[in-house]
Amino acid sequence: MTMQIPDLSPTAVLARDLIRIDTSNYGEGRSNGETEAAEYVVAFLSDLGLTPRIYESAPGRTSVIAEVEGADPSLPKLVVHGHLDVVPADASEWSVDPFAGEIRDGLLWGRGAVDMKNMDAMIMQSVADILRAGKRPRRGLILAFFADEEAGGVFGAGWMVKNHPEVFEGATEAISEVGGYSVEVAGKRAYLLQTAEKAMQWIKLTASGTAAHGSQVMRDNAITKLSRAVHALGESEFDMHLSDTTRALLQGLADLQGVDYDDSKAEELAASAGTASRFLLSSLRSTANPTMLDAGYKHNVIPRVASARVDVRPLPGHEDATRTRIQEIVGPDIEIETIFDDKGLDHPFEGELVEAMVGALGRHDPEATVLPYMLSGGTDNKSLAELGIRGYGFAPLKLPADLDFAAMFHGVDERVSLEAIDFGTDVLTDLLLTY
Repeated sequence: MTMQIPDLSPTAVLARDLIRIDTSNYGEGRSNGETEAAEYVVAFLSDLGLTPRIYESAPGRTSVIAEVEGADPSLPKLVVHGHLDVVPADASEWSVDPFAGEIRDGLLWGRGAVDMKNMDAMIMQSVADILRAGKRPRRGLILAFFADEEAGGVFGAGWMVKNHPEVFEGATEAISEVGGYSVEVAGKRAYLLQTAEKAMQWIKLTASGTAAHGSQVMRDNAITKLSRAVHALGESEFDMHLSDTTRALLQGLADLQGVDYDDSKAEELAASAGTASRFLLSSLRSTANPTMLDAGYKHNVIPRVASARVDVRPLPGHEDATRTRIQEIVGPDIEIETIFDDKGLDHPFEGELVEAMVGALGRHDPEATVLPYMLSGGTDNKSLAELGIRGYGFAPLKLPADLDFAAMFHGVDERVSLEAIDFGTDVLTDLLLTY
């Protein structure tokens, strides 16, 4: 039997084509394909009559900026941005080729399907729909497609802000990924609008000891010391702290379920959001997860040093306290080195842009509720904040209730519904025309 492939919408074609360009970002300055993806975006935007500009922070590390004239030039501009890089994918773990852009069961599969080539495609197609209809967005747009988001934006948004802040002149707000997606709560649909992001601290723990032959009695063993520290950190839990954003989310979840809210129900309510609980539970407290270990060079040699990499995500405003607590947990003999440090963001769930995003979702899904939430990870909005630009997560998706959306981020068999990205394109177009 031949599997019938559905006709693809223009947005799906764009997302599929971008997935087929392997833009894996390995960190430490190593990546694939970002220039090729940038050139694809440039060609598409140029066909719309725009004049996109390429910025290369290092060989192969390419970002694209383009401006779209607004109908009302007196209004501040809006930055609409995405990133072109993706985290690597081990093809042996996937049921499909992660860079083939395969269509199965009404879903687009591949690395970047949700993080975030789907939104890149939605941005491109929304602008195309507006311009091809002879219209203009209400306000001027600065379209940005950044390199290197998956390694902190050092070669992408961060570099652009430091070296070319003039391209963002006139902009006061921004929208990007990981917000505006739907969840099912008590049989009701709600959309989570991202108004806050946790901070990000990538740290390195180092233990020192005595180098020796592996056959000796050695109590000053760097690997043993490091193992104790990593175990202690992995088993520790930080205190819960609820921001205004998180309390508003939890109150909304309680209302959807018809229950009274108080802080003691925070974890229970966050868990009630189904697959989104992966994100929401992490927004209740700071986290620190060991992710990499490095020690030794031969089986029979006790090494002098051993190190571990830890992904620390403090709550906004808790950056210093979190680092202090980590030192207490691992002990004074463990050296802590900061590899990358980025602050958290927390914006109020109010204002004209928030009202416009809520309104656009409401016009396309009138029975749904929109709630604010804090992203447990981070986005390029952190870099734009250095210029005073307030950023929100708004990549609208009306998702199947049984899709574990949070697991798709950096996960195996990443995929997104074709209907969801078409819905998102329509909502995004609505927003750009009315805000």
